[in-house]
Amino acid sequence: MIELTVDATGLARSRFAVSPLSEVAATLLPWGLCPGSEADPWVRRARRVLRRAPLPLLSELALDSGGYVPDFLSPHPSGPSPTIEEELERVRSTPPERVVGELEALRDGRPCSGLAGSELPPEVRRAMARGGGYVARQAAQELRRYWDLAFAPHWEDAKAALESEVDRCAGVLARRGAAGLFNSLHPGIRWADGTLRVDSRFTVELVVPLVVVVPSLVAAGPGVSVDPVRDGQRPPMVAYPVRDRATAPTASTTELARLLGPTRAGLLAALARPASTAQLAARHFLSPATVSYHLGVLHRAGLVARARSGRAVLYRRTPAGSRLAGSR
Repeated sequence: MIELTVDATGLARSRFAVSPLSEVAATLLPWGLCPGSEADPWVRRARRVLRRAPLPLLSELALDSGGYVPDFLSPHPSGPSPTIEEELERVRSTPPERVVGELEALRDGRPCSGLAGSELPPEVRRAMARGGGYVARQAAQELRRYWDLAFAPHWEDAKAALESEVDRCAGVLARRGAAGLFNSLHPGIRWADGTLRVDSRFTVELVVPLVVVVPSLVAAGPGVSVDPVRDGQRPPMVAYPVRDRATAPTASTTELARLLGPTRAGLLAALARPASTAQLAARHFLSPATVSYHLGVLHRAGLVARARSGRAVLYRRTPAGSRLAGSR
């Protein structure tokens, strides 16, 4: 069990974030090897990419069983939705002493927390001998390659689903308060009496200044990233699986295309997850004006709904639209 005690000020400072590298790092954990039955197909393919592509450092740091994946591979999000380039630069510029400290934690373990040490793999030892800065640069280079091969083609859809989850949480917070919000995330996450308790095989009790919460499409269960270097600079990051894992959009049927026309049928099929007019235009090689027109027709027919998210307006199928599209 991991117990994080947060006072009222820390609770007010706690925040949600959507992090691309958190999703990448999650596939290095054991649940990336055997993702849940509802995981998106690209999650299942990611580990195969990791094993087949020339990614020696990441391949050796990936876990097939219990252990620890160094935290510098998934830096704490600097804002609500950092880009992959921003996060890769943070990996690249990780202080060398932190990289070495986290690799030493991997080697030596943290017995008081239930983390056993393990011998560093050969490629990791060779990279570590060249210094923490070299390890950080090599890791950033491999993460970039891994991202391009396994994640980039699917990130826009994944990001829309994750941001929709953050919007859901904002609504829960407004209606039920912080305690109701944390208790709604996952059965393995509970909030009571100023302490956030997360089910874990590790044992950690900390008083923390704030908590960064990250929804995930990869994670099979809740997890907490606790600073193993313990320099007091990094608050814990709590990841939890998004419960509504909508399946990837499927091709529209011939009957649906005949009923609505191929363009509207394709847009309706694509809206299993929220998307903006610009996103749909890019995916379907249409002009934004054309997409806007067809979405207007679908909206007036009650087949799609729309809601503002920041500066964007996101569209999503209504239950009637999902029934017509032939999916849940």
